[in-house]
Amino acid sequence: MTDFSFTTIRRTAVALGALAIGTLAFTPAQAAPLPLFPFFMTPPAPWQPAPQYQAPQVDDDNAVVEQPQRFRRQIVAYASRETPGTIIIDTPNTYLYYVLGNGQAIRYGIGVGRDGFTWSGVQTVTKKAEWPAWTPPPEMIARQPYLPRHMAGGPGNPLGARAMYLGGTIYRIHGTNMPETIGTQVSSGCIRLTNQDVSDLYSRVTVGTKVIVLPMDRRADLAGRRG
Repeated sequence: MTDFSFTTIRRTAVALGALAIGTLAFTPAQAAPLPLFPFFMTPPAPWQPAPQYQAPQVDDDNAVVEQPQRFRRQIVAYASRETPGTIIIDTPNTYLYYVLGNGQAIRYGIGVGRDGFTWSGVQTVTKKAEWPAWTPPPEMIARQPYLPRHMAGGPGNPLGARAMYLGGTIYRIHGTNMPETIGTQVSSGCIRLTNQDVSDLYSRVTVGTKVIVLPMDRRADLAGRRG
């Protein structure tokens, strides 16, 4: 019994020594010891939402639409017998002339009535308004029942920055928040200018100013022979 126990212990010691030598022989010298419980040593990074793209902001008030040269406000040679301060609207060529006298006028590019909505005649400016409110007339509501019954003045208002009301008609000379329509036949009879141009014209016009609207088959230079 004693011999068996001593032999068993000796064999066990030899086996453990061989195992230790084998472990040292097969472990690379440069290998770092493995950390205990590695999942506790490196805490997970906190969750963060993915970055979102933000489009650049655009200031609509400062947006500039490039106008063709011929529609830009400019002083031109214009012979007319009308008194200085008269407005002559060249419907077919989409120009508005503000007579200066001495053979000159300020010419503005305009938008005019679409087919079937042009008109002609002589009116006077009976009212002026800055950033006017818009109340579509019954005739327009009948054609376009989806229109608002009233819209407060402001940058989104179809009348734009200024309006000059013509006689007792439903027509106005006004600004527009759609400057790309200058030079086109798009309105229901009103005369539209860019907000910059209508503000310039507004500063020159007084209540009582004469406004001559030429028909589609007339040229603006004929107005100079009216006398």
